[in-house]
Amino acid sequence: MASPMNIFDVAGRAMSAQLVRMNSSASNLANAGSIAGSADGAYRSIKPVFRTELDRTTGMSTVDVDRMVRSDAAAIRQHDPDHPLADENGDVWAAPVDETQEMVEMMESARQYQNLVEVLQTAKTLMLDTMRLGK
Repeated sequence: MASPMNIFDVAGRAMSAQLVRMNSSASNLANAGSIAGSADGAYRSIKPVFRTELDRTTGMSTVDVDRMVRSDAAAIRQHDPDHPLADENGDVWAAPVDETQEMVEMMESARQYQNLVEVLQTAKTLMLDTMRLGK
């Protein structure tokens, strides 16, 4: 049987979830504006889907990545007959990535990660102060 979760377990799992958010946003930003020769070949944004997990012994909830999903946004058709990937009509397909939305997502997840680091630092300080009181 696994030991009950503590604040360090919960914060660590939450930090991992924020890293997944940041990495998916970074991947989306890296592929923004990428070109493909067909609509099906165009890059689609990825987003993590999380699920809540409850530790019944402590009553604490934490988060875990359930799966990654691709956006169903339509690729952006552009007429560029000189592009090497252009189809017979001279069209290429750009990735439908909203760069502003991805930057906001990245900034938000970075702030959440930073908040979790502060939670861990506070918990550590409180534990050390409590141990000093016992001396």
